Amino acid sequence: MLRQPLSSVLVSVRRALLPSLVAAAWATPALSADLLTIAQDALDNNAALGAAQATTRSTRAARDAEQGNLLPQLSAQGNAAHSEQFERQEQSRRRPGTAGTGAAVDDSINSVSLSLEATQALFDAINSREVERAERQVNQQLYQLAATEQEVLINVASAYFEILRAYEILEARRAQERAIGRQLEQAQEQFDVGLIAITEVEEAQARFDQSRAERIAAQSDLQVRFEALERLTGKRYASIEALQDDVPIQAPTPADRQHWVELAVEKNPRVLASQAGVEVSQSDVAIARANRLPTVNAFANYNYDDNDADGVEGHSAEGRVGVQFSLPLYTGGTTTARIRQNTYRLESTQYDFEDQRREAVQQVRSRYTQVSNNVSTVEARRQAIVSNQSALDATRAGYEVGTRNIVDVLNAEQNLYNAMADYASARYDYVINLLTLRQRSGVLDVDALNEVNGWLGKDSVSFTLPEENADSVTRIGKRPTRTP
Repeated sequence: MLRQPLSSVLVSVRRALLPSLVAAAWATPALSADLLTIAQDALDNNAALGAAQATTRSTRAARDAEQGNLLPQLSAQGNAAHSEQFERQEQSRRRPGTAGTGAAVDDSINSVSLSLEATQALFDAINSREVERAERQVNQQLYQLAATEQEVLINVASAYFEILRAYEILEARRAQERAIGRQLEQAQEQFDVGLIAITEVEEAQARFDQSRAERIAAQSDLQVRFEALERLTGKRYASIEALQDDVPIQAPTPADRQHWVELAVEKNPRVLASQAGVEVSQSDVAIARANRLPTVNAFANYNYDDNDADGVEGHSAEGRVGVQFSLPLYTGGTTTARIRQNTYRLESTQYDFEDQRREAVQQVRSRYTQVSNNVSTVEARRQAIVSNQSALDATRAGYEVGTRNIVDVLNAEQNLYNAMADYASARYDYVINLLTLRQRSGVLDVDALNEVNGWLGKDSVSFTLPEENADSVTRIGKRPTRTP
């Protein structure tokens, strides 16, 4: 038997899906959200990204605090007081018959004092190294923020296309359920007139029950995918735009795996953040070693004091300017221990960086291979639809002339709709893996999503699942019974 062209097969397959597509179209609003719109919502509302942005601001504030330690420090202290003083003194008697003498003093004292002090670090290796570490921590956090942004974009894109995948698989399962339901009705009618045995009706009924279970599972999966997208953006959408049929399925550009590997090493934000972590650890070692160095500070202070004790009026003032020097001579081995501690931490971060680099290289190589294989897989899945449609037509013809049984027809039906589901899944595997390749290479951004957004069409997928038909919950076939 000659195989039908792919276009005619797809047309015939879509005719089976047309009722569901029309119903979804009536339930869909005029405007649907596209990938770019949802990605922007995620960048504005994603909780993980918001936390990363707040952490970045906190790291910058910590850097500013460290820089402040190298700037002039000025402090002032003052007080004003009033005190009441009472004193009584009495001379004891020296000999009998002689009375003692005594005196009482009652005094009220007001006092005012003021102290001003200014310091400026002339040489402080510890604070200088801490500022350097804070700068490197800011750089590290910026890379981590970029990594979080890219993860949000790939997660949103994956959730978006997983919805579309789940929807197309659900449509295939619905069409399969309807097709097998019609086959079951036909078998029931043939059994009623005595053309086939009861076993064929039972086979059709069993296959129908299985197809219904698969449709329910696909419908549940679609609902779960909706919820995953809402978690990423914090919003609900009435509908989203669907993927066009003429998506350009081709190898990554440039078609050079080593090029993508080099991109990952140079631009992957996780790799760069790990490398920045090595530099932070180097600063920790430098800080530990700086504890052996002296500190030199310039200072100036002024003290003013005024009180009226003993009835004397007037004030005193003093000002000093100088340089203060401090050098740790012995710290009980603490400095040496901290140098060793931070040196080992530096070694650990160096291993972490190497592990992160190797992981990025491996992931990019794997994703590149997957995308390249997806190109061939999509074409193979397309051809599988043609082959299974031809096989189904031949099996039905054989069933009508008695050379095939109903099990063969049911198997051919299921194979066709499995091929349709596999073809839809292969297309979305290609799109998701292509975007993941960009993300692993560190070049996933809004512009990259905008390019993929151009692959979406006017058709849309509604987020409102159709209500379950009461008839589809029950058995279509009435279980036959043999009369004694």
